[in-house]
Amino acid sequence: MAGMSPLFRRRAPQSPEGPETTETTEAAATAATAERPQSPPHSENHLVTLIRKPGCHLCDDAQLVVEKVCAGLGVPWETKDITEDRRLHDQYWEQIPVVLVDGRQHTFWRVNEERLRRALTDQSK
Repeated sequence: MAGMSPLFRRRAPQSPEGPETTETTEAAATAATAERPQSPPHSENHLVTLIRKPGCHLCDDAQLVVEKVCAGLGVPWETKDITEDRRLHDQYWEQIPVVLVDGRQHTFWRVNEERLRRALTDQSK
């Protein structure tokens, strides 16, 4: 939540008796943390890369899946455009969109949400 807008951060409720004490604020923060689903411990160690090109409807579909899964797990992701990188173009132009997990090819053309989630939460890697 560090990068989240202050508008979306949860605040402790104000009591009608006056300002809160530090103890109630800490208790509310602890309760709020307990309510939030916890991401798997290793998910933050991953990086998902979507290699795409402009005007590609499959790339748009893939990006929606990547955004959803990564947001749900707290995993950072990035996009790379093959029209701006000759090496990526030569390597992947027939497979666009391509999803890499930690620099290794995970899938291409269609992204399966559950398969990507498993790859990012598998504790054995």
